[in-house]
Amino acid sequence: MENYSQIIESSPVVLVEFFATWCPHCRRMMPVVDDVKALLDGKVPVYQLDIDRNGQIADDRKVETVPTFIIYRDGVEQWRYSGEIDGEMLLGKVNGFLK
Repeated sequence: MENYSQIIESSPVVLVEFFATWCPHCRRMMPVVDDVKALLDGKVPVYQLDIDRNGQIADDRKVETVPTFIIYRDGVEQWRYSGEIDGEMLLGKVNGFLK
């Protein structure tokens, strides 16, 4: 995986999801995130990081529960949400940082 700093600075606005394959909430969010990813294609990159494979990154970012969504603008964390979230709300939050 690329350096996390490179990921969050890869575009003016970036969405990162920390998840776990064993997490039922994460599994329920998978189709929602896929839809959001498709709607943001070409505008905002969406990165999904499995905490079991990226534990140090999750620890460094103080991710305590999954799923956790973080929006970065110009490499700086602007918004964070842990738990299940409606796709429209997530999309709205991301789009709000594009303005």
